Amino acid sequence: MKTRGIQKKIVGEVVSDRMEKTVVVVVRRLVKFPLYQKFVWKRARYKAHDEKNECKVGDRVLLTETRPLSREKRWRVKEILERAH
Repeated sequence: MKTRGIQKKIVGEVVSDRMEKTVVVVVRRLVKFPLYQKFVWKRARYKAHDEKNECKVGDRVLLTETRPLSREKRWRVKEILERAH
């Protein structure tokens, strides 16, 4: 039996749901700036596959790493953790 290895998981917020079966998710994290020892926010944007088009802007979602689905999509929406208000 082949194993797929350990899949990375990240939590982020949906910022765009305009594409068909695709959402754009922003993942923000705090990083200490080396020189000034001050914390700054870093952000990364991921395109993720949303098979049922359930995600809306503002939702917090759990993404899991997957095989390449298109040129930029390498993530899949595993579950919606919190709905937007």
